[in-house]
Amino acid sequence: MKIYTKKGDQGSTGLIGGTRVSKGDVRIEAYGTIDELNSYIGLISTLEIDQRYMLQLQEIQDRLFTIGSHLAADPEKSKMQLPDLLDSDVQKLEHWMDIMDEALPPLTAFILPGGHPNCAHAHVARCICRRAERMVVTLDELEGVPELVLAYLNRLSDYLFVLARKVNHDAGATEHTWTPRH
Repeated sequence: MKIYTKKGDQGSTGLIGGTRVSKGDVRIEAYGTIDELNSYIGLISTLEIDQRYMLQLQEIQDRLFTIGSHLAADPEKSKMQLPDLLDSDVQKLEHWMDIMDEALPPLTAFILPGGHPNCAHAHVARCICRRAERMVVTLDELEGVPELVLAYLNRLSDYLFVLARKVNHDAGATEHTWTPRH
C-alpha cells in the first residue's frame, strides 16, 4: 500500500465512513490538533523524565489515538467499530495527578511556563491540549462529540500542568510565579 493516494490534492480528505470533507473542516482541525498533541507528547516521552511518566504518556498517546479515531469518523455513515474511551481513563488521569501533587509545594500563584526544559515542553503540550479542546468544543457545538472526549481533554490539560510542575520539581529547577505589575 502506498502512503499517497492523490485524493487530497484538491483540498479534501476522507472520513471513516467514506464522506469527503474539506481539509479546513472543523472536524479535520479537531483531530489534526489531537494528532499534533499526540506527536508533542511523543517528544516529551523521549526526554529524560521518570520512567513512570514515560509510561503514563504512552498510555495517554493510545487514548489520543482513540479520540482521533472518533473524531475522524463520520457519525452518520461510519460502521467501523471504534476503540472505547472509558470513565476510568479520566479517573486514571486524576489519580496520576493526585500522586504527583502530593510531592509538590502548594500552588499559591500562577506559574510562568518555563523552568527546566522538560517542564517547558510539558507546558507547550498543555497549550496544544487546550487548543485541541477548544476545537473539539466547536465541533461538539456543530455536530456533537462524545461527552467523555471533552472530559478527557479537559483533564489531560490539567495532567500536563501538574506533570510540568512535577518534572520541574524532580529536576530541582526553580518554579517561577507570576507577580503582576502594579
